[in-house]
Amino acid sequence: MSFTSEVKQELALKQYEGNDERAVLSALIQMTSSLSISSRGMAIAAVTENAPVSRAIYKMIRSRYQVEIETSVRRRMNLNKNLIYSLKIYGPVTEILKDLGIYSVRGLLDRPLQKIVSKDSCARAYLAGAFMADGSVNSPQTSGYHLEIKAGNEVHSEFLIDLLGRFDITARKIQRRGKWVVYLKSSEKISDFLRVVGAYQCLLEFENERISRDFMNNVQRLNNVDVANEVKSMKASRAQIEDILLLEEYDQLRYLDEKVREVALLRKENPETTLNELAEIYESKTGESVSKSGMKHRFVKIHDLAEKVRKEHGE
Repeated sequence: MSFTSEVKQELALKQYEGNDERAVLSALIQMTSSLSISSRGMAIAAVTENAPVSRAIYKMIRSRYQVEIETSVRRRMNLNKNLIYSLKIYGPVTEILKDLGIYSVRGLLDRPLQKIVSKDSCARAYLAGAFMADGSVNSPQTSGYHLEIKAGNEVHSEFLIDLLGRFDITARKIQRRGKWVVYLKSSEKISDFLRVVGAYQCLLEFENERISRDFMNNVQRLNNVDVANEVKSMKASRAQIEDILLLEEYDQLRYLDEKVREVALLRKENPETTLNELAEIYESKTGESVSKSGMKHRFVKIHDLAEKVRKEHGE
């Protein structure tokens, strides 16, 4: 399974409710669907090559609206011969599109109404739906970092860029083969995106591979004496980041005191620094001096809370 498929599967298996569910569906329907007319009336025809995404659309549509859905699977007639999953949704099509914020008295809209993404949780959900619909990301094992989402038009691409900007993720756009593509090239921004949309398992995989590769590149420039210390530091840093991401996932960082939370944020921003270097950065930012042992003590507190969360949630 490709890394893109792993991310889409993780997002498709998430539980969305209320306005978050509407935001996910708004992106999925706008970006995977077209309107069709037959003897049965107007229908929404959603098409995707990803089975978990197709199941997610089916489940959310059925739970939110009174509709009939016809499903079909066919094989694409090209060299890849990928499977194509199709859903035909019959029912109050206009009302569904209005509810999803992609239809008004002016007709179909190039971008959803602002009410769909008014809350940050809805904006996160919409970005998750957009990636499931037409997104891709390179495997962290490759040398180049690249994540992109294809938009149907320039207005929608600018909308996606604005949404990402709400979470301090700077994206760019380019026109390719008649479609506008929103993309990220920075490994840090790709990590931020995975965190924002809630793909935490894939985020850990991405970060582990990235740190490992960066470490191996650094090893080539180190002598034998420095290697042992660097290995120890990187392993400790990776374990610390895993603890921090776990606490973020279960919203547990707020139970740590402010000084410990500050150290956690600094570690995420500086994954490769030693404790001494991290202590220097901490002092420059806060004006408070802390020793290497003091810094280590704060990470012990983070780890203790993370272990408690692991036991409670069977991690």
